[in-house]
Amino acid sequence: MDNLNAIKKRIKSVNDISQMTNAMQLVSASKMRRSMMMHDSVQPFFSLCAESMQEILKYTDELDNPFFELNQKVQGETWKIAYFVLSGDQGLAGAYNNNMVKITEEHVQRKILENSRKGISTEYKLYVFGKLAREKLLRSGYNVDSEFSFPIAEPTFFQARSVSSIVKQKFLQNEFDLVYLIYTKMESAASMVPVAVRLAPVDMRSIHGVISRDVEDAGLAIEAGGKVEYDPNPNEVFSFLIDTYLNAMIYGAMVDAYASEQTARLTAMDNATNNAEEMMKKLLLISNRARQAKITNELTEIINGAQQADNL
Repeated sequence: MDNLNAIKKRIKSVNDISQMTNAMQLVSASKMRRSMMMHDSVQPFFSLCAESMQEILKYTDELDNPFFELNQKVQGETWKIAYFVLSGDQGLAGAYNNNMVKITEEHVQRKILENSRKGISTEYKLYVFGKLAREKLLRSGYNVDSEFSFPIAEPTFFQARSVSSIVKQKFLQNEFDLVYLIYTKMESAASMVPVAVRLAPVDMRSIHGVISRDVEDAGLAIEAGGKVEYDPNPNEVFSFLIDTYLNAMIYGAMVDAYASEQTARLTAMDNATNNAEEMMKKLLLISNRARQAKITNELTEIINGAQQADNL
């Protein structure tokens, strides 16, 4: 039978852990709600921006913009790819950070394999938010930019603009042909899906995914046979919208990633609290049995002592 004092120490230890995980669960729930409010506040503006881009593409025959031109590579050439990976700075979030590492590795390896089959080389660089995935990818030998460092906690639109300017500068200087965002999209409180979205050149499917209503309705207010005019020209307007699009895409991904991390941590802490409570029940049962055994042993010793005294 386990020592009663040791069991009491384990009960106290489990109870302390339960209180800590419960507190972390409440903090994560608060942060998750706040992050979703941040996301909802910018979504209408971004939807209008994305819809405007759809209208320009729909009513403009010739659009000359590098962010909408996907170059094709032939055998012997090289695809230069940038990945902006959004992971967390803290653990205790279940498989959240490991999932981000996994989807990044899979995407990079798949691109390299697909291109090699076509006789095309692949150069890539990873720009990782948060330290946990960065450290693991570095240990695994992936090409990670060590100077790029952005915290994922409490994302702000200012941070998103800073990252957006990096993306725009490197893309326009032809440092990269493709730019991907890898993050966890929070579809609901019970559904979080790691995704890889092409940020540049603009992927129309990405735009479809963020517009709040059917994109086919875009421009229906225009009179039949009418013509849309953009001042000074469609290319200038589209270039302006591209900045807003990049800012909003990155900010939305940062908020989604932050909310997903908090939800994953909330779930992990809830499971840990429940497990601690189950362990407490088992330890209390063992403690009661140990106490009863101790009392039984003491009574047996008293009875045996009494019997020995009577025999004297």
